[in-house]
Amino acid sequence: MHAIQEFLSRRPLLILDGALGTELERRGADIKDPLWSAKLLLEQPDLIRQVHYDYFQSGADVATTSSYQATFEAFARRGLSDADTAKLMRLSVELAAQARDAFWAEPANRVGRNKPLIAASVGPYGAMLANGSEYTGNYGLDEEALMAFHRPRLKVLAEAGADLLACETIPCLAEARAIARLLAEFPQASAWISFSCRDGQHNSQGESMAECVAALDGFAQVVAVGVNCTAPEHIPALLEHMQGHTSKPLLVYPNTGEHYDATSKTWHGDASASHFAEQASRWHAKGARLIGGCCRTRPDDIAAIQQWAKTTLK
Repeated sequence: MHAIQEFLSRRPLLILDGALGTELERRGADIKDPLWSAKLLLEQPDLIRQVHYDYFQSGADVATTSSYQATFEAFARRGLSDADTAKLMRLSVELAAQARDAFWAEPANRVGRNKPLIAASVGPYGAMLANGSEYTGNYGLDEEALMAFHRPRLKVLAEAGADLLACETIPCLAEARAIARLLAEFPQASAWISFSCRDGQHNSQGESMAECVAALDGFAQVVAVGVNCTAPEHIPALLEHMQGHTSKPLLVYPNTGEHYDATSKTWHGDASASHFAEQASRWHAKGARLIGGCCRTRPDDIAAIQQWAKTTLK
């Protein structure tokens, strides 16, 4: 039984962490860069470790690593060798594991908790391009080309000691299938696959989410499917749309509802996640079993989910 399945066999909800990149930015880090949070692997690894720790302290059962935009291509543009890039990818897992070990070393933190998991973040091809195409798709690449792109990084992260891979913000089914097929090359690895979505029924490229999760259902190494970095207003409809089309647990970790400008690397608009725990209760009622937050969410949001779950769910 996989760690997620084992966890959900004992508890009705697995709480994911919240944003990493935008939380680092709130704490003074400059991430207006094609490397996004991965830039801090070079500059401020201690800050990454601290944010992971704070999410555990807030109630997160999973830490998602800072490897979302850590690709061989992106680091090569900074002059790093493949060996140095692989070392940084492994560092992203090590930092999360160090935060978990420090958290778990305190006996008080273990009360009523399962030992948290580490999910190694695997961003989409569009994240490497750093042009916002993880929110549009339409790369013009077939599955074989996408497999070739993901293979080197997936190999490093699959062997880095994380509990699973978090393949996230995937805009299209072709890329999701490419990753799912690629997992077979790493038999000990498992992953969740999470799509970015444009509305209550479609992923960012415009494909039906019901069809997307159904297409992944036969891949045993995919242990959960769902949605992330999508406006909270779309989550209830998306869950309804996905229900009945997959046997896998559904996960949701939306952003706060603001719009990201990939050119200026800034956020605009109004946040709609002011009552995050209240919304999380509705998502859980509609079938979500892994719930957290993406861009612009904070440890306070995760703490609110944890408090609601502790007092409401049995």
